[in-house]
Amino acid sequence: MTGIGFILIILSAIFHATWNYATKKIESNTTFIWLFSCISSIVYLPFALASLFIYEVNFKFYFIFFIIGSAALHSIYTILLSKGYRIGNLSVIYPLARGTGPLFSTIIAIVFLNESASLTAMVGIFLMILGIVTITGNPVSILKSNKDSSLIYAFLCGLTIASYTIFDKIAVSTLMLPPILLDWSVNFGRILLLTPYSLRRKDQIKHLMLNHKKEVFTVAILSPLSYILVLTAMVFTPVYYVAPMRELSILIGTFLGVKLLSEDLSKTKLIGICVMIIGLIMLSLA
Repeated sequence: MTGIGFILIILSAIFHATWNYATKKIESNTTFIWLFSCISSIVYLPFALASLFIYEVNFKFYFIFFIIGSAALHSIYTILLSKGYRIGNLSVIYPLARGTGPLFSTIIAIVFLNESASLTAMVGIFLMILGIVTITGNPVSILKSNKDSSLIYAFLCGLTIASYTIFDKIAVSTLMLPPILLDWSVNFGRILLLTPYSLRRKDQIKHLMLNHKKEVFTVAILSPLSYILVLTAMVFTPVYYVAPMRELSILIGTFLGVKLLSEDLSKTKLIGICVMIIGLIMLSLA
């Protein structure tokens, strides 16, 4: 992994955890997703247009299918995440949602994209996943207990993360779509999908802008930026490096949940965090 790729993913992790913290602070819903998507589209439009000329994009008709598919997957992910945060803790839902993604992504990348991984990288990935399981508990036991339905949303988030990671990897590395153009197009597609629902709830839009403007703009700016950085890294970095290393955001998200939202941090979670750090170091040195 190159130094530039490493820096891009670290910055992405910080931004990602921050916008998730902002989302957790409010009663986020589909209207909230539509609103921050609208703001994001406006803010990043000049950069998206510039990328058309800078990269001299030769836009093909079939690109539209990738954009629509990605927009649908990202919309499902955000809706599931919002539902999980409404009834669960940031320090549990966030690690579980982010942590299950790399497992699926790595398997898909190696099996279907024919990417190879070094022994050091594989050990690092294993340790990161082991740390995630330690933080959140045994996923199978959690699902069987039926004690917290928010965890089901978190597992489904992990599945959608894996899906759009591979989907978008093909878009930026094979179809050569500029990352910022892809992200903007996905945001715009999400607006189109959610507009019929959101315009019937203008009172919710007004409430969000009056009482949660800071959170709305935080998500609107950092959510696209965090993913644009990841997409940029994926142009020249294999998925099996990018996907697990993004999970550094789990450490940051857990810290924000404990320190700023007064959520509990057990010794087991601390052990899991230490294991994840070791895995992260091994992965960065691979």
